Order: sequence, then structure tokens, then C-alpha cells
Amino acid sequence: MISKFKQIEELFKEIDKVMYKKVNIYTIGGTVLLEQGIKAATKDIDIVVATKKEFIELQRALEQLGFSLKIPGREYRHMNLNQIFQKGDHRIDLFEREVCGKFSLSEDMMQRARKMINLRHITLFLCSNEDVFLFKTITERAGDLEDCESLVSIGVKWKTILQELKNQIKESKQDVWITWIGERLDLLEERGLEMPIMREINKMRNKYLNDCEKKHKIG
Repeated sequence: MISKFKQIEELFKEIDKVMYKKVNIYTIGGTVLLEQGIKAATKDIDIVVATKKEFIELQRALEQLGFSLKIPGREYRHMNLNQIFQKGDHRIDLFEREVCGKFSLSEDMMQRARKMINLRHITLFLCSNEDVFLFKTITERAGDLEDCESLVSIGVKWKTILQELKNQIKESKQDVWITWIGERLDLLEERGLEMPIMREINKMRNKYLNDCEKKHKIG
């Protein structure tokens, strides 16, 4: 477990030393919450890179530092995880652009991200609370719903979350994602979380289900 953001900083300094090319790294998970002091510890570092070249360069550096590959568990079944790297207490979940099927790191997400570390080869960005919330509504990992609640407790821009979700669905043509995300948001509602976007979420979900029913009847 990583309990201090300083540990993450030191890790990326070590990775930077064995790199040859520049890489922009975006963190999308518990690292963001840890840095803000709303999560006591995180067991993994979720990171996304935008290109194949950056992915290969980062993978090479991690392997050179002695990180070993791990097989993803069922909690990652919706995540399209590229690689899990483990070394001691450090575990890195690495994604190339896409995190969940066609659900990906968008240009808007990169614009909203906050630059945190600027090294010789690595520039580390923390994704916005809104985008971390959205990514965490797609996963089934232990603690993700609690993390969503923590993010809401310090404030999120609901319009940003809804707009990014709509953009992701439009760009990916994966309308079915609204049903999965809707189910996760239902669970958060059952836990007492008030989300002003639920009316629109339900409207989108009902439209998808009605369209599927119409297609089935025609077929």
C-alpha cells in the first residue's frame, strides 16, 4: 500500500532515470484522491498514456526496473486493461488510451488534468475529480464506490461529468455503456448519494432500452 504521495513522486523519479523518450502520464485512480488527502492509501497507481509509443517506452522502463507482469482479475473485466506491473509494494495498472472498451482518455480530459510532476522525460498529470469519478463508475474493484463518495464530498461539477459521458458515448458509439454506468450510479443512490444528473441518466438509459426493444421487434 502507498500511503504518501511522496512515495509516488519518488517512484516516478526512479522510472524517469531509465527512460529515453518523453512521456505524458495521466493518473485516473486513487493517486488523485491520495494527493488531495481524501484517501488514506492506495494499493495501485492507475495511469493512462495517449499513444502506443509512450506505452512501449514506459513498459520498457518498468521492466528494466524489475517490475513483473501480473494477470488481471475479474474486477477488470470491463476495463480493457493493457498491463499490470508489480514490484514490492508498488503496483501500476497501465492503459493505452482506452480504459474501458471504447471509453478512453479524451482531449477534454487531458485539458482538465492538473500537471503535478515535470521531470526530464516524464510529465505526470492528475486527472480531474470529475473524470476520476466517471472512470470509477465503470469498474468493479473494491473501494471504487467509496472513492466516488469521497470525490463528491469535496465537490464535483456534475455538468462536466454528464457532458463527458455523453461525449464518450457519442465518440465510441457504445450506447450500451449508459446501462452499466446507470447501474453503478443506482448503487451510489442506494448508499444515500444525491446526484443531480440522475434524471438525465435515467432518460438516456430508458431511450437506449426502448431503442433496443424496437430493434428487437423489427428483427
